[in-house]
Amino acid sequence: MQPTTSTKRPRPLSPHIQVYRWEITMALSILHRMSGMALAIGAFVLVWMLVAAAIGPEAYAFFQKAASHPVGTLFLVGWTFALIFHGLNGIRHLFWDIGRGFEIKTAKESGWLVLVGALAATAALWWYVCPWSDVDSMLIALKQF
Repeated sequence: MQPTTSTKRPRPLSPHIQVYRWEITMALSILHRMSGMALAIGAFVLVWMLVAAAIGPEAYAFFQKAASHPVGTLFLVGWTFALIFHGLNGIRHLFWDIGRGFEIKTAKESGWLVLVGALAATAALWWYVCPWSDVDSMLIALKQF
């Protein structure tokens, strides 16, 4: 069988991601995938907490100690951001599913709204949850990290 003329021509190559100029929509697409992976990993931590609570006070105390460590707290804050971001961006995708918000300007604006909203909601939630009564206590806790 002889090759056709279309197979003799070199095929076009897709440019690498570094060729493109980064835009908010590109970054949020990648961040959405990363937040999904973080949620999957965080699900194991949630199971660890539930199993520790079911086993007894000693196991749960160990979990609390790990979660209250600065690295554990950083993980929980990151997981909270991933949960909120993934949820808000999922709502954005639902609007896309019904054909709304595909215009370039609207897609960029809604992307920034999702990102800023997720950051603000995460900060507000952790500000409410944390036992810091004042900024000095928070700074002392951050210095331990």
